[in-house]
Amino acid sequence: MSTTSDQRQLSFKEKLRDVIFGYDTPAGKTFDLILILVITLSVLALVLDSVEVIHQQYRLQLFALEWLFTCAFTVEYGLRIYSSEKPRQYIFSFYGIIDLLSILPSYIALLFPPVNFLVVVRILRVLRVFRVLKLFRYIGEANFLWSAIYNGRRKIFIFMFTVINLIVVFGTMMFVIEGPENGFTNIPSSIYWAIVTITTVGYGDIVPQTALGQTIAAIAMISGYAIIAVPTGIIGAELMQEFRRGDTLKRIESHIVCPHCGLKGHDVAANFCQGCGGRLE
Repeated sequence: MSTTSDQRQLSFKEKLRDVIFGYDTPAGKTFDLILILVITLSVLALVLDSVEVIHQQYRLQLFALEWLFTCAFTVEYGLRIYSSEKPRQYIFSFYGIIDLLSILPSYIALLFPPVNFLVVVRILRVLRVFRVLKLFRYIGEANFLWSAIYNGRRKIFIFMFTVINLIVVFGTMMFVIEGPENGFTNIPSSIYWAIVTITTVGYGDIVPQTALGQTIAAIAMISGYAIIAVPTGIIGAELMQEFRRGDTLKRIESHIVCPHCGLKGHDVAANFCQGCGGRLE
């Protein structure tokens, strides 16, 4: 009798695991679609609640919606722990922490109203879409880009150091030429003007009035366009190097064959077959 009960419980847990953690089953896909919809609506409600007019007019409705979403995510979090093969590993995993942080602020704000600002942390719910859409399958491409940036770090550092020096020089010159009467009240404010000018943002809150100041501003603007192109060239060159390294690795990888199942195309540093799990020679 006890064995039958345990088998039913195990069967229910396995079915629940297939629905919650299964990405390829019909039930799992339906659950993911519903979860994406709920996450989207939850984030949308949080964004709308930050608009003062909407908050004043629909405060009670948004509050009720938020707690509806919070309760739904709480139940889902509990079911994930229950159905997980290794609950402790899930709880302390990246996604487990994100799941907890997406519901915890609401309960903290309920118990301690002075820390109500923590509810903004609920925006982390949008990160849960990464799991549903399995966007981390592209982590290899992200590592590829990171390798290019890392390999060009010295060039990028020299470039940034040069830009900072240029900004300080432009800012100081504008402070001396324009002065406080034209809005350049101090060197930090002048450096701020140089930053928004060189980066071509140009807020327009500080504008040079003298002919010499406008000339320097024009030089800074033209320099900004040249500066934008430099890091693109540096990272582009490093990306080409990474492409060449990747082609070389692919040629090497094609010779690594699993002695158990015969699968080819393993990573050079791999110790186990990605197909059968057997140890590679």
